Amino acid sequence: MQANALTLHRNALALQGDALTLYWNALALQSIAKFNSLPINEMLYLGTDK
Repeated sequence: MQANALTLHRNALALQGDALTLYWNALALQSIAKFNSLPINEMLYLGTDK
């Protein structure tokens, strides 16, 4: 019985680690998207008639 509890605990920790990895990947992708969109926004602004 105790072995099953330890296995469940280990699986829960692994899932938590996977969730953190996904979270950090999402933050990284969001940062890249924001960084890549900055020059485009500047070019669009500069290309408009003022």
